[in-house]
Amino acid sequence: MRSLKCFSLLSSALVCAAFAATLAGCGSSYDPSFSRRPRFQTSAPLINPKRDPSFLAYAVPETDLHKFPATRSAEFAVHGIDVSKYQGNIDWEQVKDSGVSFAFIKATEGGDRVDAKFAYNWAAAKAAGVPRGAYHFVYWCRRPHEEIGNFASVVPNEPDALPPVLDVEATPTSGTCKRTLYREEVLRDMKDMLTQMERHYGKKPIIYSSVDFYQAILHSDALSEYPIWVRSTKYHPKVRYGDRNWTFWQYRSDGRVPGITGAVDQNTFNGSADHWRSWLAHQTGLAAAPVAARPADDRGGKQLIEEDPAMLSGGERNAYDKAASAPVPPAAIQ
Repeated sequence: MRSLKCFSLLSSALVCAAFAATLAGCGSSYDPSFSRRPRFQTSAPLINPKRDPSFLAYAVPETDLHKFPATRSAEFAVHGIDVSKYQGNIDWEQVKDSGVSFAFIKATEGGDRVDAKFAYNWAAAKAAGVPRGAYHFVYWCRRPHEEIGNFASVVPNEPDALPPVLDVEATPTSGTCKRTLYREEVLRDMKDMLTQMERHYGKKPIIYSSVDFYQAILHSDALSEYPIWVRSTKYHPKVRYGDRNWTFWQYRSDGRVPGITGAVDQNTFNGSADHWRSWLAHQTGLAAAPVAARPADDRGGKQLIEEDPAMLSGGERNAYDKAASAPVPPAAIQ
C-alpha cells in the first residue's frame, strides 16, 4: 500500500487546528526531535548495518537470499490487487476478466479522511463479481475510537465482504503527527482498534504491515491471533517475516492489470485454489470463481527492490487530500 497515503500541509490554520486536536491522542509519545526517518522504540535485536534497508534484519542466512526472490509469488495459485484513488477510474469488469481473485480497497485514513474513489470501487467491484474488502490506514495521532469510527461510518457491514484490514505503517513525513512509535503503546492501540473492528463487522480483522513496522513492533508473535497481510517486494516473506504465518502477501507495487491505468499493487493468498475456496466461503459465503492462470512476474534481479515506506523518497509520498467534512461514526463506536 506504500505511504502514498500521508497527510499534506493544507494551510497554517488548518494544520494548527488539526494538530491541537490530535496532540492529546499522542500523549507522551510526541517527539519534538522527530526526524524524517521513522522512529521506533523496540527491544528487538534487529541491527544489521551492512544491508538495505540498513536497520532491518534477515531471517535467513545471507548466503541463501538468492533462494527467496519475490518472484516466487508465482508459486501461489490465487492472486489479487489492492487499490486506492491513485489507480484512478478502474474498469472492474476488465479486472475481473483478467483473473483477479480478490481486491482490497482503501476506505479511510485517520479520523476524518475518506478515499475519494472508495464508494465507486466498493460498488463496482461487487457488481463485477470481484470479492472485495476495505482497509483503514492508521494515523498515529488520533485515538483508536476516532480511527475506527471513521472507518465504520464509511464501510458498509456486508456479510459478503472480506474481513476489514488495519494498515499499520510508519509515517515519517507526516507534517502533523511527529510521534515515536513505542512498541507497548502501539500494540495497545492496535488491539483496541482491532477489537472495535471485530465487534462491529463480526469478522476477525487482518493486519497489514510493512517490513520496518513488523520488525520493530509486531515481532515475537505480537497480535498473532490476527491474520496478517505482509508487504515484501524484494523477497519471499520468509526473509523478512521469518516463521510468522501470513494470509496475504503484497509482492509487487508496479504490477499491470487490465482495466487499471498505470501501476497497481499485486498480492497473493497463502494457499492452494482449494484452500482459497474454503477460506472465501467461510469468510463471505461466496463461491470462488475458477482460478485463472498465474500472472507472469518477469522482474529481473535489479527490479526487486524492497519498497518499504521508510525507504521511499519524499516525492513518492504523494499528498492525501482532506475530506470536505468528517463522517459521522455509528453510535456504537462514538
